[in-house]
Amino acid sequence: MIDKVLTTLENKQTILYPTDTVWGIGGDATSKKVVEKIYALKQRADHKALIVLVKDIEMLSKYVQEIPEQAFAFLEEERPTTIVYPKGIQMATNLLGGDDSIGIRIPKHPFCQELLTSFDKPIISTSANISGNETPKNFDSIDSKILEGVDYIVPLQKVTNLSQPSRVIKINVDGTVQILRA
Repeated sequence: MIDKVLTTLENKQTILYPTDTVWGIGGDATSKKVVEKIYALKQRADHKALIVLVKDIEMLSKYVQEIPEQAFAFLEEERPTTIVYPKGIQMATNLLGGDDSIGIRIPKHPFCQELLTSFDKPIISTSANISGNETPKNFDSIDSKILEGVDYIVPLQKVTNLSQPSRVIKINVDGTVQILRA
């Protein structure tokens, strides 16, 4: 199965997959084409940022200009936490916020870790819903437009209720921390 997922990602296509939080729509975070496809699928304005997953701090350091000292305490917590870093690098430019910021999470989920290790690039992870609609709690509540719009659905955890979306914090250039989603 992992080979099929990797082939899909390498071919600049999208996946629907379980994460450490909720079902996500994913793809290669370095591909502008993939980012455009995900925005269109979610019917989401392209100025609203998408979250990215990386496997560890080493991979994180390749995709942000700097890891602020304040981030390390959050990176060590058990609770899934997405951190918005001031400057993303080496990613699709249409994935970055208007100020070049990027939201990144290091998941503890075994499948996500295996996928990130094998793919060796960041993967987009945005909730599997049409923009403005409720985030699905399980596979059965995912909108048919999403199911039909992705290129590959990972056949895992289809009967499991996943938890809530990650907490989102932003570390500003001046080092202050903002809670964007508790």
